[in-house]
Amino acid sequence: MTLDDLRTFVAVCEAGSLSAVAREQRRTQPAVSQHVRRLERELGLGLLERRPRGVTPTHAGRILYAAAAEGIGGIDLALRRLRELLDGETGSLRITTGATTVRHFMAEAVVAYRERYPGVSLEFQTENSSRGCFAALAADDADLAWITIGPPVRGIEQRPVAELPWVLAVRDEDPLAEKSAVGPGDLAGIQHIRLPGNSTSGSRLDSQLPRLGVPSASATSVADWDTAVLLAELGLGHALVPAMPGPPPRARPPRPRPGAAPLWVGWAVRQWEALSPLARAFADAVDRSLAERSGPAPGEGRARGGRTSRAPVPPAVAKQRRYAQGGSVRGPAEVTSV
Repeated sequence: MTLDDLRTFVAVCEAGSLSAVAREQRRTQPAVSQHVRRLERELGLGLLERRPRGVTPTHAGRILYAAAAEGIGGIDLALRRLRELLDGETGSLRITTGATTVRHFMAEAVVAYRERYPGVSLEFQTENSSRGCFAALAADDADLAWITIGPPVRGIEQRPVAELPWVLAVRDEDPLAEKSAVGPGDLAGIQHIRLPGNSTSGSRLDSQLPRLGVPSASATSVADWDTAVLLAELGLGHALVPAMPGPPPRARPPRPRPGAAPLWVGWAVRQWEALSPLARAFADAVDRSLAERSGPAPGEGRARGGRTSRAPVPPAVAKQRRYAQGGSVRGPAEVTSV
């Protein structure tokens, strides 16, 4: 039994196809099958069940897959960490996340990290869902992922960092823009701009729409939160979105936020203990920048674990963020708390 045998077996279980793994690894299908047969001969048990449209692990195969997937993940991370220790303060760091995360949560941290580690190559990979981020981590295609925190995922550790309440984005002329806060009773007549259903935030919101009184049907859907706000500004409807980070206006009292339960966002990794020093330093830089650039709103405490629930704001989007926090700045759109 070799590590290559186990890697191939794990890949076959995840793909559900010998031929798919052969194509991905640029091998022949008999070569891939040989790795599985060698494991079966050594263990004396069948590990895969052949079906018309691929393969599926047997009971014994599922036991081996669970252990092998977790073990290989730890080995891969350890090898990367050892290579980066050998290189010193050089190497590469791969972060996978949504399309707008860097702008909203990481801008200052990226600058600070680059100043501290000028020799490190930063690679940002875009995924359209937390599920995609988990897949990138499991395949060792990413070191860190910034995600919407969700249910536990086998082989992945999630660490919440910031809490995001839901807000309603409307045009300035909309009657709801004059309200200091809106509740379920105000939402029955809105033209809902739907978030992507395959995202954690979208599925969480969809599950709460009946209780909030929001119409389930929607004529408009988007791929990300920023696009939802933009379409609301253009008058195409109303967008229920998580409040983007930014320091709240100090002169105004906190607004009540009835309705949808807030989202938590934060980090996902394979194993925190095996995380490379470079990756750990980047995660710490982001966490630190969120804490330093914003404090709790008046009357509000800090988020779970001592971290604040808001984050730094790049200048280009500072005006939009003031809308999200319910500030008095007026513009094409007004965002009020749900």
